[in-house]
Amino acid sequence: MSSPVHQAGIAYDPSRVRNRYFQGLVTDAASAVAAIGDGDTVAISGFASAGTPKAFAPALAERIRAVRSEGGRMSVNLLTGASVANEAERTLAEVDGIALRMPYQSEPTARRKINAGEMDYVDVHLSHVAQQVWQGYYGNVDVAVVEVAAITEDGKLVPGMSVGNNKTWLDVADKVILEVNSWVPLGVEGMHDIYYGTALPPDRTPIMLTSADSRIGQVHLEVDPAKVIAVIPTNHWDSKTILTPPDAVSEAIAGHVLEFFHHEVSVGRLPEGSLLPLQAGIGNVANAVLSGLAAGPYSDLTCYSEVIQDSMLRLIKDGKVSHASATALALSGDGLSELVENFDRYRRHITLRPQEISNHPEVVRRLGIIAMNGMLEADIYGNVNSTHVGGTKIMNGVGGSGDFTRNGNVSMFLSPSTAKNGAVSAIVPMVPHVDHTEHDVQVIVTEHGLADLRSLSPRKRSRLIVDRCADPSFRPLLHDYLDRAEARPDSGNTPHILEEAFSFHTRFAGTGSMLR
Repeated sequence: MSSPVHQAGIAYDPSRVRNRYFQGLVTDAASAVAAIGDGDTVAISGFASAGTPKAFAPALAERIRAVRSEGGRMSVNLLTGASVANEAERTLAEVDGIALRMPYQSEPTARRKINAGEMDYVDVHLSHVAQQVWQGYYGNVDVAVVEVAAITEDGKLVPGMSVGNNKTWLDVADKVILEVNSWVPLGVEGMHDIYYGTALPPDRTPIMLTSADSRIGQVHLEVDPAKVIAVIPTNHWDSKTILTPPDAVSEAIAGHVLEFFHHEVSVGRLPEGSLLPLQAGIGNVANAVLSGLAAGPYSDLTCYSEVIQDSMLRLIKDGKVSHASATALALSGDGLSELVENFDRYRRHITLRPQEISNHPEVVRRLGIIAMNGMLEADIYGNVNSTHVGGTKIMNGVGGSGDFTRNGNVSMFLSPSTAKNGAVSAIVPMVPHVDHTEHDVQVIVTEHGLADLRSLSPRKRSRLIVDRCADPSFRPLLHDYLDRAEARPDSGNTPHILEEAFSFHTRFAGTGSMLR
């Protein structure tokens, strides 16, 4: 770190802000957010726990309090890459500072306000966000607030621990505030692949990305200097993703997935040794599956996903994964320490891209991704609910699961078979909210087993899901429902008893358990 210098009384590291023009814009967060007004649409960096602006949210929350204390109105429409650091989202939600939220959230305070109808929430496939913003679905983007690792001598931006939608935010926003976080290792420069070749219809061309380690862009982000109104120096760790150690349930799920991989290799559907590029959603179950690969016979694995978690670092360290492509690093405290302390080891094996590329359907289809995502519940025919508890209350959002499920070579959904100490079944007669239809869901896995639904008719799928994936305590109820549905003279191709299809959910609402 260089000796700090001062601009307008604010200390900054000149090795991080190397451009003289941008040095003249160095200020504090309170001064910067004065440019944000009531009703503004504000797009900020951040994807999962990585790259969220550190000084912005507290400063904006304080501004909102000050405006209201004088009788004024103040809230913003908040656009992000996906979820952002919980402390930033919570800080703004607690002061009712968010009028509209898009495209994904995972913070309890915001979630409560959304479900109470106090905050508008638009749940969007992550690969669609950039296009929708370019086309003006959310109106004008008034201010972008983007965290970067450094500003180069010629005014280019060195991205930090996530890319997300930052390219789009910088392109479309009227005004830009940059947070330069000197905690991010300078070695991150060169780890990114920022593609500037996207376009709106009818001017699109193929995205020539043919492997997880392909490079089709440049290492820096670009911004029109005339739009930049402030540069805020910070020095703060990224928020830590909370991961619990694998338990017996997640390890059992991982075991079934690995057995499935072995079988697919044996019949020639997956390459021996390297499989196909892996995508794993955020969470403990997906982390356990990736950890299980360390003990398997696979080498030269690749990853093409949204996020890189702790288990991926271990696979890189052990020589199991040759390259991992994502849009963000969603790491625990231990994972962040491991990355920062051994950055030179990992940077050769990791590429971070804009999320419109990391999640792009064209690329996912071309590479033949193995998609592994979590779910809240699935029904007996393979429809999956990833987002809504009881069919009405949002949990987080669809995120990128749809991008990979619809377009991947293999689409898998993983979940414990029960929740709430056995009172809730993850396998139900009919899901009350559908995020992924039976046409896209190929494999369902719980700790009890794996149901490969490919090539099966609805009646055969239903029996396999119940027998392989449902918890034994719920199988009699599910078999009884199926038997009676199939016995009806008008049972059809997909037998249901419509007056009982949501009986598991109504029973839980009335008694606190889906069991009779």
